[in-house]
Amino acid sequence: GDRDNVTLYLETAEEYVQGHPCLGSVCGRYANRIAGGRFVLDGVEYRLAQNNGPNHLHGGIEGFHKKNWTAETVEEEGYVGVRFSLESPDGDEGYPGTLKAAVTYRLTPDNRLEMEYEATTDKPTVVNLTNHAYWNLAGAGNGDVLAHLLRINADRYLPVDATLIPLGPPAPVENTPFDFRQEKPIGRDIALTNGGYDHCFVLNRTQDDALELCAVLRDPKSGRVMEVFTTQPGVQVYTANGLNGSLGAGGKPYPKYGAVCLETQHFPDSPNRPEYPSTVLRPGEKYRQLTVHHFSVD
Repeated sequence: GDRDNVTLYLETAEEYVQGHPCLGSVCGRYANRIAGGRFVLDGVEYRLAQNNGPNHLHGGIEGFHKKNWTAETVEEEGYVGVRFSLESPDGDEGYPGTLKAAVTYRLTPDNRLEMEYEATTDKPTVVNLTNHAYWNLAGAGNGDVLAHLLRINADRYLPVDATLIPLGPPAPVENTPFDFRQEKPIGRDIALTNGGYDHCFVLNRTQDDALELCAVLRDPKSGRVMEVFTTQPGVQVYTANGLNGSLGAGGKPYPKYGAVCLETQHFPDSPNRPEYPSTVLRPGEKYRQLTVHHFSVD
């Protein structure tokens, strides 16, 4: 088969420094949105940057996607990888506690890309880490992904308001554009979504913290298939609604809907929603999440 880059990328470090929509980045301390840029933890209110309309997005103005991480290679029997680590000081972007975070990317001989997230804190805080890779299995810059077939292992999703904050409890996907329980083209119902998908799906789980199927993405043209497994409770599906051709690589612009992000994570605005799975991390505890991408060809 032919080889191609299946994630969107930029060609130079300078382009990444100039700013980009989290292409391939780790987002933190809190991926996704926190309503009003505020939350209360143990009776103390913390104020965060309102960098996405009235809300806080992806850790703030200088979130983890804009930090220089320390990198070291890791090699053990059965895989090679890179471990990135970062220390986020107490008060960074308004968050309490010094957070020590690490993300290890491992590549295995059976075509698995593993992403393991770890974090510890010295004060109670909230944490929600994800990777914001933009996938196009036809190859980066090779058109849109509307014909890609997507299946999501989720019976429920989180309906949102106009600023993409959850309205309340999860709702059934049945009889909505959000029903991906059987694989379907991403573009089939996208016109009914108010500009594209940017929604959190509540994954069907048999046990907490187990590595379970999240989604399957398939490009009928190339035959490339990507299965995603995760320990996380949710996945934010984003169809690159904000791309407009101004970014690109290899002489190919990245158009609207030119990729799909499958951001495994906890739910948006969880720090303000006691009914959602908790994102609180306390001293002595260890945050650990694992997401695995398995690549194959039909």
